[in-house]
Amino acid sequence: MEGIEHRVVKVNGINMHLAEKGEGPVILLLHGFPELWYSWRHQIVALSSMGYRAVAPDLRGFGDSDAPDSVASYTCFHVIGDLVELINLVAPDERKVFVVGHDWGAYMAWYLCMFRPDKVKAVVNLSVPFIRLSREMSPLDAWRAVYGNDHYVSRFQEVGVIESEFAEIGAERVVKEFLTDFPVLLPKGKLFKRSLDEPITLPRWLSEEEADYYVTKFEKGGFTGPLNYYRNLYRNWELLAPWVGCGVKTAAKFIVGDKDLAYNMPGMKDYIHGGGFKEDVPSLQEVVVLEGVGHFINMEKPYQITHHIYNFFSQF
Repeated sequence: MEGIEHRVVKVNGINMHLAEKGEGPVILLLHGFPELWYSWRHQIVALSSMGYRAVAPDLRGFGDSDAPDSVASYTCFHVIGDLVELINLVAPDERKVFVVGHDWGAYMAWYLCMFRPDKVKAVVNLSVPFIRLSREMSPLDAWRAVYGNDHYVSRFQEVGVIESEFAEIGAERVVKEFLTDFPVLLPKGKLFKRSLDEPITLPRWLSEEEADYYVTKFEKGGFTGPLNYYRNLYRNWELLAPWVGCGVKTAAKFIVGDKDLAYNMPGMKDYIHGGGFKEDVPSLQEVVVLEGVGHFINMEKPYQITHHIYNFFSQF
């Protein structure tokens, strides 16, 4: 991590922590849950050596960035407002950047491209494709219909409930469970597959020292801010009604692991490969599926992901 600089900037009424390195065109790296800027540590170092300035914020509610108290302060519009001001700050001349997103970061990167295409040169998104907007059923209701009330998104909805359950287990166990084997279901009373007295063997791509960085930040800041993203899924669905039928026109590349829980959701493969994704993102230039790779793709395959990013952005 040598040479990575840290600072806090004021954007959209909050203090946002940034990690950055390099000189050249800006690549904005957006993380997911339960993550931090730190999930891009490999890409920051590598891309900065390739002639880019890599900038990775802690999104609002995460890590060393501010976490507003109100659940309603975590809509996609609040987050995109943060990112627009951040882009203007880190790229004051061009006022547009390359963007890479993963998980919630990808979700927000698609909306950034849809709302403010003038701010994005091109986008590489990981794990989460563009989700077609529909008025038939909210995403929250759709997940509940398929997976039931124990689905992790459903379990995250009521403020304070899952936080209390996480507190009983401890942030260390929770963070390591999610990073090791992201659970689709979180049954009350037995959140994870392993019993609590069973030790966790971290995946080979995550050292104890690296895992401890996440643990330290979530012990300090808690989970409420990050969970509030999920608590705004229904609110986002309501607010996004005017954009039904809109897609993303920004040049895009999408990368996913074939073991990713998002890729294996019902209907997802057909949408990605059957023409729907390309219809919604007409400038989608490539879809890459990495075999044997799970959800945290940028950490699991850092070299491959970095070179996919570099090879795509070098066209522009």
